[in-house]
Amino acid sequence: MSFSSFFANLIIPLNLCVTLLVIAVVLLMLGRRRIAAALIALSVAWGLFWSLPASTLWAGGRLEQLYPYTAPSELPAAQAIVVLGGNTAGGRLNWFQPYEREKALTRTDSAAILYKAERAPLILLSGAALEGSQSEAEFMANALRRDGVPSEALLLEKKSFTTYENALYSARILKERNISRVLLVTSALHMPRAMAVFGKQGLTPIAAPSAPQIVVPNDPDFSFWLPDERSFFAARSIIKEYAGLLVYWLRGWI
Repeated sequence: MSFSSFFANLIIPLNLCVTLLVIAVVLLMLGRRRIAAALIALSVAWGLFWSLPASTLWAGGRLEQLYPYTAPSELPAAQAIVVLGGNTAGGRLNWFQPYEREKALTRTDSAAILYKAERAPLILLSGAALEGSQSEAEFMANALRRDGVPSEALLLEKKSFTTYENALYSARILKERNISRVLLVTSALHMPRAMAVFGKQGLTPIAAPSAPQIVVPNDPDFSFWLPDERSFFAARSIIKEYAGLLVYWLRGWI
């Protein structure tokens, strides 16, 4: 596991809360009651903060708004569309509401819309195999073919496991074809890190994020300040992005 993954996993609310409580129990056994009490308080505060919809909207919404969603017809033309793996089975419309498969809009859906709107003649799909033998790039290619995109319009990058590798290996394929100006497709939350990494590789990325997902739902019973299970577990993705931005900056990747 890379340091960035370890760091992100450590500070995920559930993991950090449990870790702090375990350390607190050990300290209590050693008679260090004040430090133990402080760790317990920190654990409760960290868990409570990330269980509030207001916190999710503030922290996650801030990242999503850095590159606002633009309709495909209003985006400029480019030489290629680059689609990043990592959420090929997701695409929920709103994090605060139940997942509805028939309403989901995946990254490949966004890429197909861009291609059919003639924003670019090629689609590069980036992502290695996370499980089994089929890479995410191949999985996305199959989805696009079913959506009517011809095989000759698809390029596959099947080695990358991280956003940095997405950019590194994709840039090599694109530069071999003298392509620099690309429409970058990923989630709105992930877009700030992706744009920074691809720009660092000497490409000219244009943000083409999926529609924002961290938005106030159209629900009269929705409350900003009542702890919510979906908010608590959604924090995993938000924290991963902030941790990724920090680690990538420290490593000079952005």
